[in-house]
Amino acid sequence: MKKLLSASLFFIFLSAQGQEAFGTISGTVSDASGKPLPYASVLVEGLKLGVLTDDNGAYSISKVPSGKHRVVVSFIGYGKRSKTIEVNKSISNLNIDFTLLETVENLDEVIVNGKTKETALETKGFAINAVKTGEASLRNIQTNELLNTTVGVKIRQNGGLGSDVSYSLNGLSGNSVRIFIDGIPISTYGSSFNLNSIPPSMIKNIEVYKGVVPGHLADDALGGAINIVLHKDAKTNFNASVSYGSFNTLQTSVNGLYRFEKSGFTVKASLFHNYSDNDYKVSGRSVVVTGLGGVQTPITARRFNDAYRSTGGMAQIGYTDVKWADQFFIGLTGSNDYKEVQHGAFMTITPYKDRFLESDALLASLNYQKKDLFTKGLDVNVNGLYGKRNRAVNDTVAWAYNWNGERAIDFRGDEYQYTWGSQQEGGPTLAKIKRNVASIRTGVSYAINEHHKVLANHVYSGIDREDSDALRSVLENTFLGTRDLHKNIYSLTYELTAFNEKLKASLFGKHYQQKTISSDPAIESDTEGNDVIVDEVAISNKKYNGYGFAASYAIIPNVTLLTSAEKAIRLPNETEVFGDDGDNVVANSSINPESSDNYNLGFRFGSFNIKKHNFTISTNVFTRNIKDRIGLPIETSLNVDDELIVYVNQGSGTSKGIDAQLNYTYNNNFALNFNVSRFDLRIVNQGVEIDVPNTPFFTMNGGLRYALTNLIQKKSRLNLFYNIYFTDKFSFLTAQGSNTVGNEFFDVPQQLAQDFGLSYTFPNNKFVMSFDIKNIFDEPVYDNLSVQKPGRAFYLKLNYRINNF
Repeated sequence: MKKLLSASLFFIFLSAQGQEAFGTISGTVSDASGKPLPYASVLVEGLKLGVLTDDNGAYSISKVPSGKHRVVVSFIGYGKRSKTIEVNKSISNLNIDFTLLETVENLDEVIVNGKTKETALETKGFAINAVKTGEASLRNIQTNELLNTTVGVKIRQNGGLGSDVSYSLNGLSGNSVRIFIDGIPISTYGSSFNLNSIPPSMIKNIEVYKGVVPGHLADDALGGAINIVLHKDAKTNFNASVSYGSFNTLQTSVNGLYRFEKSGFTVKASLFHNYSDNDYKVSGRSVVVTGLGGVQTPITARRFNDAYRSTGGMAQIGYTDVKWADQFFIGLTGSNDYKEVQHGAFMTITPYKDRFLESDALLASLNYQKKDLFTKGLDVNVNGLYGKRNRAVNDTVAWAYNWNGERAIDFRGDEYQYTWGSQQEGGPTLAKIKRNVASIRTGVSYAINEHHKVLANHVYSGIDREDSDALRSVLENTFLGTRDLHKNIYSLTYELTAFNEKLKASLFGKHYQQKTISSDPAIESDTEGNDVIVDEVAISNKKYNGYGFAASYAIIPNVTLLTSAEKAIRLPNETEVFGDDGDNVVANSSINPESSDNYNLGFRFGSFNIKKHNFTISTNVFTRNIKDRIGLPIETSLNVDDELIVYVNQGSGTSKGIDAQLNYTYNNNFALNFNVSRFDLRIVNQGVEIDVPNTPFFTMNGGLRYALTNLIQKKSRLNLFYNIYFTDKFSFLTAQGSNTVGNEFFDVPQQLAQDFGLSYTFPNNKFVMSFDIKNIFDEPVYDNLSVQKPGRAFYLKLNYRINNF
């Protein structure tokens, strides 16, 4: 690993051959009333440089060479405007705002606009959604909440802020769905740096791939992948926000970048801090107080041992937009978190008190990107991480507690302790898991010409794990083993563009290799009959191959056929193989990889403009043929362990379904979005085909936005938001029959949650204030069996920005 990083550094500095002056042009485009014009075209004449404005009418064009240039701005229904600018060594960062006047003509015909970056991604053939974070970064919305509004995506969270999260894409869920940050597996960063923690203001956009994952991500993502793309703009900027609300929830973030224009030397940093008591009210069959004689009284209680705190940051220094690198950064990422644990896998009659987890991570990073390296069309991208992650589990209190937060009593009225001496069965623990982690992603692509492109990618990730427990004896700790996991994934991709860009195709192959090493001390007798300690080492080295394709064809402008397929492999991860005491997961060294043949077929209609109306409709039909699916054991009885879980191969099965999405806007003021996902997931378990339990099969999401300009102050903007989330009823168990007593306890009821929010942007476009109400009608909401999520909550957020991305 060290040799690989050293080689990368040597290669990068070898490429340094001086610098060339480039400029950046940025600003906003608005109408005569000051209302931003999103998706307006901004072009630099004579150069192949141009962009579309974002939702706020902002644009930025980098790498503008020295000299005089004419910038032309246009928008459907408005007259063109142009300005002549000059870029030189002393003037390299220009801010130019444009105001367009509406034309008199009325356009009755349908007008097709140019593609945004998100649209370009969504029309490559993959079943993908490109999620923009611009508006979300100004509101009290976590990244996970934003993903939960995306078609085909279901986020299942085991409680409030900081609780365990599982991601489901078209029925494949859990670790079948891989999460990346700029192509690096997020698991490398550890639990203290996750999508609960990263504020949307740090994120440029989110790419959600369903079923078929492109070769450039190169990982064993069976059900799909979510790639978090962080901001990489080399424009000096600053953003700070603070949010406070219900359950004593505080969330703050600061991020910024400063670039020295002459040298290209760039410094960027980001910090975040989150805290919540998570003391929201819960009720239900498990929330009771047991009195004399064992009489149970249902109550409404507040969670009292569920606080969460996370703090982290990232600092990087390097160069941007210089001759030898588009981006070169070395940096440091650090984070830590503290999470109290209220109960085991499910809410139970006797909750935990004073059981908590602590995690921290410190990682060094290297990032290098360069387009047209040595020759036109050759692009190189290297991202690497190396460092340490630690996790501790603290559980030393033997007293039993009830949902009032008081010590529980037995049928005689006496307080009692657990015989095993801790909240969770298994005995008191001060367990620690220490990990050395490494990950490096390397990508090389070469555009032979405008029609043909070849890409090669490699991802390595490694974990060296060592467990210990301070409450165990020296002898016991001596006999704790070590666990190592190393994974290499290679991919080769060929991309074709033909028939005047109507046809776009991608063909790729992947090679998977995973090596696990388990070392456990044991006592053996030597030749003289003395007991000696030896290491019993078990090594597993498995290799697999996968392949796939994606293609799109524009039947007519803005009506596109999309199809993709992949034979995908998913190797069991560290937690599934080695277990994790902090998450109540038991080890399973015999678990096998799972595989799936994934197919997608869909259409995208739009976007279309008819006068002031704009709409897009997309659909996707999918099927997944799964073998050796990894998940929790399929429960066929009411005897469920409410504390410990273990991952197993459930069997083979099929997932089939459809999802659809509608996006509509009127006059850039009113917006509506709606999506629906319905699928069946059946699996053969012990020779019988059954519906996979603990799976929400039918979900719908909708949202409305309305904008008012010049309210209270000129050039101000008020956005009103409304969102609704529907999840149909599902059961944790397989079908038990209509007369089974107690079966209803294992049903997760049908749910309908609604949110309302508003944000007010002040005239200078630097200060934004927002207010959100979550779960307006205080409905009981569950993602998992019996684990209730927060009810009605209120949040206020202040956001300040300079030179926003």
